[in-house]
Amino acid sequence: MVWLFAIATGLIVANLYYAQTLIGPISRATGLDPGAAGLIVTLTQIGYCLGLLFIVPLGDLLENRRLIVIALLTTSVALLAASMTSSGHLFLFAALCIGLGSVAAQIVVPFAAHLSKPETRGKTVGKVMSGLLMGIMLARPVASLVADALGWHAIFVLSAVTTAALAFLLRARLPQRQPHGGMHYFALLGSMWHLLKTTPVLRRRAAYQACMFGAFSLFWTCVSLELTGPYFQISQTGVAIFALVGVAGAIASPIAGHRADQGKSRSTTFVALSLGVLAFAMPLVIRSSRLVDLGVLVLTSIILDMGVSANLVTGQRAIFALPPEIRSRLNGLYMALFFMGGAVGSSLGGWMFAAHGWTGVLWTGLAFPLIALCVFATEPRKA
Repeated sequence: MVWLFAIATGLIVANLYYAQTLIGPISRATGLDPGAAGLIVTLTQIGYCLGLLFIVPLGDLLENRRLIVIALLTTSVALLAASMTSSGHLFLFAALCIGLGSVAAQIVVPFAAHLSKPETRGKTVGKVMSGLLMGIMLARPVASLVADALGWHAIFVLSAVTTAALAFLLRARLPQRQPHGGMHYFALLGSMWHLLKTTPVLRRRAAYQACMFGAFSLFWTCVSLELTGPYFQISQTGVAIFALVGVAGAIASPIAGHRADQGKSRSTTFVALSLGVLAFAMPLVIRSSRLVDLGVLVLTSIILDMGVSANLVTGQRAIFALPPEIRSRLNGLYMALFFMGGAVGSSLGGWMFAAHGWTGVLWTGLAFPLIALCVFATEPRKA
């Protein structure tokens, strides 16, 4: 079941990232002008954030298996619509719906935590989040390779079929889980602000991960521009291979989850944030030949991904230790807050690359984990 949860979350969340490397061909095929092309990714992320805030909390109210299946079938229809349309406006609407439906991944994660034993909950969540992170990291290279071979439509068709099949598989394999919510939907939403105000561990863990995910999004938004630029001159296939190598960083998830189960969350968090600093410091300090610089970038991608995945799992382990009847709302808030950090990182990265080049991107990326470490320094020892 853990492997099923891990694969499911990876396949679901990958839907958010397929379009990132295909903006050019999609905008040309749908008639979107360059100014509006960026909305392809932005609306998907907005849909995901809206889903985290307004759909994921339903996991504390409605039967979870049915909610997951409905969200996945909605995503499948939206993916199919995106693959078939030649209208820019319809594609953007489909992108918004893809983001909304893909929050099924964040209903699956608390489901996995609910089914696991308390003493192994961190390890279980770590394995599931490894699948989610691999979905994020593999989506871009897979989309590029499929588009090169079959055109950009193909990845959306393949994903629509896979997502629908996954919906029926989960319906067959998952047990029913009816939460003991007992409150109306709007009362549920209103309680989220109260939870944010009264749950310091949520605010702290979201702040750490918002900084780390901001650095992550900044790096992966800009690194392909640097790799295909005049210095490295790497092809799109080469960029896809580079992204695949970065997947190795996902191995940190189960390790971090296991350490959190042993009561070592504080030291694990410090190591994770320090890895973020190291990742951006390396290419700033080590400058040599083109081959050495490329090797440093490969190490940067792996180390950064390790830090992000370790910090993410440690944060979720802390949140899932709180009462089960509020887990879905806490998880939705946690993910929404740090995805906002990712949006800030992406937008800052693009602006810094245009204005100050790759060096400006690295200094900006370094600032994110440094800010997180400053916040971490204020954490009480007993936290």
